[in-house]
Amino acid sequence: MNRHERLAGLLELVIERESVHIDDLVRELGVSAATVRRDLDELAEQQLITRTRGGATTAPGSSDLPLRYKTARYPEEKTRIAREAASIVDPGQVVGLNGGTTTTEVAREIAVRPELRSHTPGDEVVVVTNAVNIANELTVRPHLRVVVTGGVARALSYELTGPLAAPILEQITLDVLFLGVDAIDVERGAAAHHEGEAAVNGVFVTRANRVVVVADSAKLGRTAFATICGIEAVDTLITDTNADRGVVKEFRRSGVEVVRV
Repeated sequence: MNRHERLAGLLELVIERESVHIDDLVRELGVSAATVRRDLDELAEQQLITRTRGGATTAPGSSDLPLRYKTARYPEEKTRIAREAASIVDPGQVVGLNGGTTTTEVAREIAVRPELRSHTPGDEVVVVTNAVNIANELTVRPHLRVVVTGGVARALSYELTGPLAAPILEQITLDVLFLGVDAIDVERGAAAHHEGEAAVNGVFVTRANRVVVVADSAKLGRTAFATICGIEAVDTLITDTNADRGVVKEFRRSGVEVVRV
């Protein structure tokens, strides 16, 4: 494990548990106490966590991490989710992608699917996104056409937000939207930590013929600050096999197709 991976892993642990102790981290990560202290100090200097005597706790806003630090949770599950999502896409379709680690993986899987590599005019997949990192990765793919919304870029998620995004989205129709979320719940729908992202993502939803939420099992049955859309707007949920069976049944009863991979 290199230094970047160790810092990202530490950050994920603090956020997942809300409070950690150095002794536990030493045992789990197999590094020295001095290394753990140094890494926690560095994360605290970046205002990503709050240092405490003997450990660390979450900092205000730390659940909304910079995307570059989010390596990490459930990488194998996210890869399976992304492959399943990409398999839905047909040549010539218009595909929407908002920002996030899972949707970034979906974008990568779409880019490498051999069935979508047609160079015939009209058969290329059009990708509409408000995530500048996704646009950056896909623009170099000659078989994809990339449309980027307007807006102000957020350093945390690389998503473009604000009223400048709406004019473009209101002029297009998406065949399918792959929607990354911070939480999804049967009663409260899909949600994000940041209200600006939720607002733009909500417009994406209204322009899509099919809405596919891509979310690992840790996000199911959870709530977040700002609503993206109600559960009635979600057609399909692609998640991993660790998803709680009871929660899955609730989604299916609400009319959502649930695919576990």
